[in-house]
Amino acid sequence: MKSYLDAIRNGEKGFVVKNAVFLPFHCEIISIWIGKEMSLLATPELIVDFSESDVLAFREGDSYTNIVFRKWSDLSKELGHHKGHIILRAAEKGADIFKVENIHYIRIGFQDHQKEIFFEIIDNPYDL
Repeated sequence: MKSYLDAIRNGEKGFVVKNAVFLPFHCEIISIWIGKEMSLLATPELIVDFSESDVLAFREGDSYTNIVFRKWSDLSKELGHHKGHIILRAAEKGADIFKVENIHYIRIGFQDHQKEIFFEIIDNPYDL
């Protein structure tokens, strides 16, 4: 099992293929925001119901997590060049999700139309 705090501290990158992101770590996801960079007009979509198979799909390998966003077609085109991001509200695998100190916001950034994505821990998803 791979820690997201360690992966982010070490500057590890993930990648995107069309509507699927590949994260170089594991985590317990509580909620997901996806959307354009914050502005007065843009509000991110909040996803909390992971049971609907037409919205998201998850796959976990030995050292990665794969999330497929089924309602989107090409995340790097839609969110690339810093136009948008995905934010995970998550805890480390096996951590007590009822302790606030175990919960973090992970921003997934899309620098350009390439396939590489980066990660950062943020304090407030509404203050970007």
